[in-house]
Amino acid sequence: MISHGKDIKIFAGNSNPALAQEICKFIGTSLGEAEVKHFADGEACVSLYETVRGSDVFLINSTCKPVNDSLMELLVMIDACKRASAGRVTAVIPYFGYARQDRKARSRDPISAKLVANMITAAGADRVLTMDLHASQIQGFFDIPVDNLLGNPVFVDYYAKKFGGNVENMVVVSPDAGSVARARTFAQKLHMDLAIVDKRRQKANQCEVMNVIGDVSGKECIIFDDMVDTAGSLCNAAKAIVEVGGARSVYACASHGVLSGQAIERIEESCIKELLLLDTIPYPADKPMCSKIDYISTASVFAEAIRRIYEEVSISNLFD
Repeated sequence: MISHGKDIKIFAGNSNPALAQEICKFIGTSLGEAEVKHFADGEACVSLYETVRGSDVFLINSTCKPVNDSLMELLVMIDACKRASAGRVTAVIPYFGYARQDRKARSRDPISAKLVANMITAAGADRVLTMDLHASQIQGFFDIPVDNLLGNPVFVDYYAKKFGGNVENMVVVSPDAGSVARARTFAQKLHMDLAIVDKRRQKANQCEVMNVIGDVSGKECIIFDDMVDTAGSLCNAAKAIVEVGGARSVYACASHGVLSGQAIERIEESCIKELLLLDTIPYPADKPMCSKIDYISTASVFAEAIRRIYEEVSISNLFD
């Protein structure tokens, strides 16, 4: 018995409509007619202008800034589709906010990632499609299927074309101990060596770089991380790689460009030659453009995943 709906319907919130449009182009369909707006007091309101009865509905919305507005838009869209008798509802969340609050680091801390998972499930989502969760164990916070797509193949293709087979003098650098597994996989695919920046975080959004583990002297380095928030960790890591490790040049890439606070200014003034980001979060509209930041589209990856979910085909084969 086939569990999916009779056809594919795709709707988008306000957080990343450009990515939603690109996904629709790859699938060969158009974005569903809907309006996601806010009342004067800030309450989210959703109006669907076409039927979703019996359809396989995919709702695209990154829970990025404004985080709480984006999250509520997603929840209200899910509820609207369920009440309109959608056959199946998939929450497509390219960037999953609140993912950094995945455990109790101190007494009386909330586990907000679990709370958000509960909210999405309670709203009526049948499954979740996301990319590069900050902590992969968040998949277990849901009681519904979660497909966590990988962004590193997109970066691998980019750097393989950029540098070709000239990898003898190149090193992938993990910006901290927590990102080593992710960076190691990336380095293996590019056939590069691995180095690690050892740091100690003094307080939230501030860190002190201590040491560079591995040989980066005279080499070109690629810092690989899952997100860039205030860019303090990234820029300090790049500085350590050059000043302590003696690297010749530094590139950087990350799946999610949150780019809050003074991130743009820090990146512009840093020794990083290029910062490559995925388009899971759009560039902040209120920030000046940064000459060092470039984006790669994830639309084809999400489109293929959506197609496979609809056809009940394995998604893991995408990354074999």
